[in-house]
This record gives sequence, structure tokens and C-alpha cells, in this order.
Amino acid sequence: MTPQVVDLVIVGAGPVGLMCAYLADLCGMSTVIVDKSDGPLQVGRADALNARTLQLLEVGKLFDALYPLGKPCNTSSVWADGKFLSRQSSWWDELEGCLHKHFLMLGQSYVEQLLDGRLAEQGVAVRRSTAISNVEIVKDGCLTTLAGGETIQSRYVIGADGSRSFVREKMKVPFEIVRPQIIWAVIDGVVETDFPKVPEIIVFQAETSDVAWIPREGNIERFYVRMDVSDFTLEEAVAKINRAIKPHVLGFKKIVWFSQFSVKESVAEKFYVQDRVFLAGDACHIHSVNGGQGLNTGLADAFNLIWKLNMTLNHGGARALLQSYESERKPVALSVIESSGELVRSTKYSVNGTHAEDYVRIVQKRAGNITGMGIRYAGEGLVGTRLFDSEVSFGTGKVRLYSLLDYTKYTLFVFGDVELDLQLPEYVQLVVVRASDSVYAGQAVLVRPDAYIESVVSLERVEELVELAFGLEVDFQFVDASCCEDLLGGV
Repeated sequence: MTPQVVDLVIVGAGPVGLMCAYLADLCGMSTVIVDKSDGPLQVGRADALNARTLQLLEVGKLFDALYPLGKPCNTSSVWADGKFLSRQSSWWDELEGCLHKHFLMLGQSYVEQLLDGRLAEQGVAVRRSTAISNVEIVKDGCLTTLAGGETIQSRYVIGADGSRSFVREKMKVPFEIVRPQIIWAVIDGVVETDFPKVPEIIVFQAETSDVAWIPREGNIERFYVRMDVSDFTLEEAVAKINRAIKPHVLGFKKIVWFSQFSVKESVAEKFYVQDRVFLAGDACHIHSVNGGQGLNTGLADAFNLIWKLNMTLNHGGARALLQSYESERKPVALSVIESSGELVRSTKYSVNGTHAEDYVRIVQKRAGNITGMGIRYAGEGLVGTRLFDSEVSFGTGKVRLYSLLDYTKYTLFVFGDVELDLQLPEYVQLVVVRASDSVYAGQAVLVRPDAYIESVVSLERVEELVELAFGLEVDFQFVDASCCEDLLGGV
């Protein structure tokens, strides 16, 4: 049988694999995505999207569908001895260039179901109840064999198949897991209580800070309860909650999900093999859930990787661009391990017995990771940083910068009252923001598809930027304003 031929085979249809497939489809790449499950997640697992993820969802045109479903939350509180000791949100309030200064408390299932539906609508439905038996690198690509014997030839393979990744093991990528002896119960449900509930993340301080109350979408609440034994009951976990919230009491009218997890920490030795097989999400990094970084880090992997595959496959991008996936994302994964590890250990160990207060102080110290807004890539000054989101004067009104981005292209922003005639590659869009009410006023800013800044120059050097970035000789000249509508592509 002749193998099916596609650009990408994606193994794993969790949120990271689904996002990879969705973004690849936006970029016009052909994709097969396979997963052993019979459908997208319905309950449980990750519970929050951070501020950077919300920006990326806007770039991917997914924000409007997800945001109304969740519950904003930007405050971490400490409760002890029958009262709130502190309520803090300064790390959110101080964010620059950020419209949504909060987590969006929303279950992972909503992300998976949206992406699964979008892919089906585009004719890229996940091949469910399907396992793979082999992945090998062959001449000019990869050959993936399904459990039933069918083979698929592709230019690339992405392993987004979780912490027990078949793809990672097949590629013999080392993944040494550290297991601190910290075990948690997690409970999602509808509660009845006389506790003065607030839409905040509450860390309770008893002998330890072994209970956290997480607001969720709708009428659901989540509790994390540190148990430190693998054999426990729901009743024992609820008893710990009630000890922590004294003098109040709490019960569950409905249990939506009850599970346990042990803390595991690891980062893969490498994130790609021979520029053909790539790992993303839990397949290349796992860590504590503390700080809500797992889902967010995995989705950021997808946004970082897919545009690079697109530029390489469809626009002649250099090999170094693919290799930058590891050089950019592995340091982020290591920093997430460090941040979440410090948080989870603070729930068990405290010199002064102030576990919960220690936890919130660490949140403040690690806010760059936890909000996602402190992540930057190689470069100096503005280069390598996320593009600030803000309202700017554009046309006859105001628009937000992120609404002008296109994940399939670079965006060259020109912030100033100039008129240009630049012949740019098809994968670069030009946006002229004439008014100077921006932090980037008087500059030309080249933004990558994943909304990080590639280059910044003064306006008089814009042709130099284009020549250096794309290897083009440009004829730079001022033209009359009637040309600008065409250059903006109708934006």
C-alpha cells in the first residue's frame, strides 16, 4: 500500500497536539493527527490560562470563543486562624503591555473541545482510537507506522503524546524523572459552605499550606489537597479541607472529578532529532502543577514551533530556524521546573512555619513565569521580548496591536507618519501606525508570527531592517497616501 503523504504527523491530541494541528492548518500545512483516546477531554486536568496564553489565543483567532467561558482571577490570598491574612495582585497590576491582567480560570477540556471541533470543520479531524507502532527518520522526512500497519510519510513528526511519550522513547531521548515525595488530591465539584467565598486563589495555612482553593468556570470549584500518601479516600481529602477552613465548614453537592497526582519533574535532553522529529508539551517537560504553568508552557511550545516549520517548509527558512525551537523553549522549560518546584516544596517545608505566606511571596518573585509575560528569547533591549499590546490610533479609530497580527506571517509595524513603498515577501505584512501614541513611536518593529520582536530600528533604517531580515534589496521611497491601503492588505 502506498503511504499517505503529508507535511506533519502529530502524535497526541491533547491541547498541545491539537494546537499544533490547528496552527499548522492555518499555515496551509497538511496534517495527520492521531491519538489513542476516543474523544477530547471532558473533565479535569489543567485549570487556568495565563495572560500570555490569552495573547497567543488572540493571535490564533481563538480568544473570542474561549474567553467568555472562563472566570478572571488575579488575586492570591492567604487564610489562617479564621481570617484572611493577605490578598495580593501586584504582580498582575504591574504588567506592561497587557490587556488581560489575570488568569482565565477555565478547564483544559474547553480548549481541547474547541480545537477538536475547529479541526473537524476544516477536514483535519483527529484519527481517534489510533496508536502508532513505529516512527523512523528516512530520506527527506519521516515514516510513521500505525498499529494496524498503515504507514504515513511526512516531512516532520511532532511528539505531543505526554509524559510517557512513545515518540520520545522511540527517538531514544533521555528523560530522567525526579519524584519528590509529594502527592496531592484534586477535587472539582459544586460546593455548599458558609465560608466567605471570593473569586481568588486561596492558600490555607494550617500546620502546612496543604490546601488550595481554585475558582473555576461556572459553578465549579477546585481544591488541591496535599496528602503525601498514595492510598487515601475522598472523605479524607475533604476532612483536610475542613480542617484548613475552620471555623467554617464545606461539603460537596456534586463531584465532577476526583483524582490524585504525584509531583514529577523532568526536561528532555533535547527537543528535536535530526531536524525531523520534534517534542512538545509534556513529552519534553513535566513539573508540578503549582503556578498553573503546564498547559500554558505546552501551548507556547506549539506557537513557537509551528510558524518555524511553516517558514522552513513553505518559505525557504534556514535550518537554524528549526534548531532555535530547542534553544528558545528548553531554557523556558528549565525555568518552569525551577519555579513550580520552589512553589510545591514551600507547601511542605517552611523555616518559620509560614507556608502559605511563603507560597504567595514565591508567586510574586516568579511572576514572570506564572503570568507568562516575563518570558523572553535571545536578544537585547526590545529584541526577543513579547510585543506589548495596547490601543493605537489606526485609520479613523482605535485598535489593539494584537488584533492586527497574523500567525501565518511576520508583521512589520511602522510607527510613524510616513508613507512607504516596500516590496516585501508574501509572508510579511506591513502595518503603518501613523499616530505616535505607542511605546514604539518613531520605530519600525518586525514581529514574529508568535508575537515576539525580531528586530527594531529607527524609521530611517527600515530598509536596512528588511534587507538584513529577509536578504532583499529594497527600493525604499516615500509615496502618496493612496498607496497605503493596498500595502496594508485591507487591514
